[in-house]
Amino acid sequence: MPHDHSHGHHHHHVSPEAGDRAVALAIAVNVALTLAEIAGGILSGSVALIADAVHNLSDAASLAIAWGARRIARRPTDATMTFGYKRAELVAALINYTTLILIGLYLVWEAVDRFLDPRPIEGGLVIAVAALALVVDAVTAALTFRLAKQSLNIRAAFLHNLADALGSVAVIVVGLGVVVFDWRLADPIVTLGIAAYILAMALREIRAVVRILMLGSPPDIAPNSVLGAMTEVPGVENVHHLHLWQISEDSVSLEAHVVTDADDLEKQSRIKAALRAMLADRFGIDHVTLDTETARESCVDAGQAIGRA
Repeated sequence: MPHDHSHGHHHHHVSPEAGDRAVALAIAVNVALTLAEIAGGILSGSVALIADAVHNLSDAASLAIAWGARRIARRPTDATMTFGYKRAELVAALINYTTLILIGLYLVWEAVDRFLDPRPIEGGLVIAVAALALVVDAVTAALTFRLAKQSLNIRAAFLHNLADALGSVAVIVVGLGVVVFDWRLADPIVTLGIAAYILAMALREIRAVVRILMLGSPPDIAPNSVLGAMTEVPGVENVHHLHLWQISEDSVSLEAHVVTDADDLEKQSRIKAALRAMLADRFGIDHVTLDTETARESCVDAGQAIGRA
């Protein structure tokens, strides 16, 4: 039955290994396509084709990162990487987006050059290669669609593919414009559009990656409200040196010094347990490290609530 609309438990989850295989296949197809498009772009004299190729390569790269990171991130923590390997993905993403920004700027340069000096283009070849690209984009989207429902990582790659398909349609328009009207400026115009898209996407994504790498606080949690909530827990007199950061996209860590009114260890443990429960419950913070102090031995600079000078 092709149209099975019941969302029962017989929807099979893709196993990690099958997921890896699907992604690896998608990467191979996209890399082959990129090479074909670059060759087509050089032979036909069309920058738009090369821009679309870069766009496809960015897809292959983001898929490759997703694939590699899926495998590396599963490694357990060890003595060298006490936080585990989840950040591999971030480092790779940083490299990927930086490269994309450079390529995007190069494409803008090329397009401007074409505006000033329009060149003849082999429209027929452009249409043929872009049509092939459209088919590949559709196939890749189909390959990653099932996984996209489970993983944010792969979902991003799936959305890239849809954007890519639109890019290929735009390039087909360039080919038609050249064949039918000998409209040479179509090429640089579409190139600018694709380059603008690549730059906008890369700049937006790179900011999120840099924020996590720089140990920034999670975008959806306000450190001050965490501080306030912690101070409201009974027995807590003061919270300082609060640090809030993300190890990877999906795990948040907190570290803080807590001054309590506890005079014995048992009461101190109860207060700590209450703090942990509240943080997990209200903010979804799962890695909590607390250093408790009594008012007498509290830090000299306990006034510094967030961070540490």
